[in-house]
Amino acid sequence: MSGRDLFTQPRRAGRGAALTLLFASVLVAGAATGSFPEPTEQKSALPDTDRSAAPAGHHEDVAAAAAEAMADGKSPMEAAERAVSRSGDRWGAVYSPGDYEELEEALDGRYTGVGLWARRERDGRIEVTKVRSGSPAAVAGIRSGDRLRSVDGEAVDGRPVTEVVSLLRGDAQDAAAGTTVRLGLERGTRAWSETVRRAQLSTDSATVRRVAESKVTVIRVAAFTKGVGDVVRGALRGAPAGAGIILDLRGNSGGLVTEAVTVASAFLDGGLVATYDVNGEQRALHADPGGDTTRPLVALVDGGTMSAAELLTGALQDRGRAVVVGSRTFGKGSVQMPSRLPDGSVAELTVGHYRTPSGRGVDGSGITPDLEADEDALQRAETVLSGLGR
Repeated sequence: MSGRDLFTQPRRAGRGAALTLLFASVLVAGAATGSFPEPTEQKSALPDTDRSAAPAGHHEDVAAAAAEAMADGKSPMEAAERAVSRSGDRWGAVYSPGDYEELEEALDGRYTGVGLWARRERDGRIEVTKVRSGSPAAVAGIRSGDRLRSVDGEAVDGRPVTEVVSLLRGDAQDAAAGTTVRLGLERGTRAWSETVRRAQLSTDSATVRRVAESKVTVIRVAAFTKGVGDVVRGALRGAPAGAGIILDLRGNSGGLVTEAVTVASAFLDGGLVATYDVNGEQRALHADPGGDTTRPLVALVDGGTMSAAELLTGALQDRGRAVVVGSRTFGKGSVQMPSRLPDGSVAELTVGHYRTPSGRGVDGSGITPDLEADEDALQRAETVLSGLGR
């Protein structure tokens, strides 16, 4: 899927016949520059409007528009974008070959960027919310709380974060590691500019820490990029015997569905993870047998928990494996499938929806936690674990 979201998708040329299951959304746009959107920005960037799947012929319509444009000497990609816009497919997207390659690299756990995260404030200004340690942005002295005022001379105040991401990334041919981008910055009364050189970075989408006094292991999964499932399995092996686990999925906008299923497999002994349809054809995802089914487990979610993260949460909740704590999830349960257009660009279009093991639809409704919590969600999760006999 895609925008990204779920689906068997041929990898780009040179990767042979490997297929990947995709299930995400805003993830890749942010990952390409190191700017994963904050949950609030995800909501504003993806308005809560039409959530219905596009008709089965949607792919054919977009492909036909692209082919006709190419025959007339016009841009197939622009024609496809117009066709997607007219279709009302909320999650449909069209990518240039270069942009699509960057998206795939992001899901592989690497990206070219400067290593900063940003969000738009209520006044329209763009604030740096996080700087990756050791990244070009960190080396340049940029800090969390700084204001980003311009990118290569273009003012960014009032722009959606997605546009700022595009400016930071630059045109596909100019965005390789080693290329530079000039940032206009502000900190308090100080205003300055900084030329930063893009670099190849890893996403570090999963982190593990232990709460010393309680022996609880907190596994934070920011996105389901390649290798995240193995990190979670390793964290379980290294956790104290019988100690509880907090699986923090807050702000997780999705990623590789294979990784989400691998994480589900770490906590389940086989069985159904989700069902989905592709143009009416029903399919299913199953966990591998042999997971740890005895450790107390709490899943933390919020309004930024989307797509593959909702698929995982729904499986753990429906099958009684985890207590879900937090706030209602985003509600991204539609299935997208990619197709290559005549000029090499890629259209990813909605073809269906997925359901949790009990048959619940997620699209438009999200997942309601077992226990509502907001700022104190992590503390509430620890309290719940104490009652589960950790």
